[in-house]
Amino acid sequence: MSARTFTDMIGREITINYPPKRIVTLVPSQTELLFDLGLEIEVVGITKFCVHPNEWFRNKKRVGGTKTLHLDIIRSLQPDLIIANKEENTKEQVEALAAEFPVWTSDIQTLDQALSMIAQVGDIVGKGPEAATMVKEIRAGFAGLGNILKPKRVAYFIWRNPWMSVGGDTFISDMIETIGWTNVLADKQRYPEVALSELKDKALDTILLSSEPYPFKEVHIEEIRSTLPGVEVMLVDGEMFSWYGSRMGSAVNYFKLLTEK
Repeated sequence: MSARTFTDMIGREITINYPPKRIVTLVPSQTELLFDLGLEIEVVGITKFCVHPNEWFRNKKRVGGTKTLHLDIIRSLQPDLIIANKEENTKEQVEALAAEFPVWTSDIQTLDQALSMIAQVGDIVGKGPEAATMVKEIRAGFAGLGNILKPKRVAYFIWRNPWMSVGGDTFISDMIETIGWTNVLADKQRYPEVALSELKDKALDTILLSSEPYPFKEVHIEEIRSTLPGVEVMLVDGEMFSWYGSRMGSAVNYFKLLTEK
């Protein structure tokens, strides 16, 4: 092993013993990425929301939630690398960990940034060739979507009471635009609260109800239709729109299937 220095996606330099042998991952989509890169032994800690793969969820040490990390548990694992995300983890907890351990933080709003993250993570964990192959396949998959999806003007909801959607500076919005649809709330930022009545003048075709973090069900479709009659409402897999790791490979086929609904 030798010391190497890397720069993360928020511009911080970290020096690690390379390749790392004890990794704690604090983001579900990046946890799945590490699994798909073949880091079964090296990953020693995950969050309680890292549900993929199931065998890791059942057997790996859990270090709390993405925003409610148990720093004492993480310290006990003595990681030589922690992989975090600017949005999904809290600044205060990441900074506390960074004072003691090497913390590599991603910052992702677009498909291109997600692909860059995969390549950079692959490099830092000693899986550069595997990550490069993954990036190539995902990029080709999205390029192959072309214009097969019928153009739609959509609003994507992640929460209810209050109703919350996605603005144009989010990864979800970029995925919507990437597949050829239009986010009618792209002029807003982050995750705005939006009353259903505000959408009446948006020339809206479809409302997408995500499976996460709010568990939307069929009953919510009727609630929306009472305010926006004539607008199509679809329950969609939130992981396919919001997970920016290796899950994007599966998302390509999922988006193709949306044309059949």
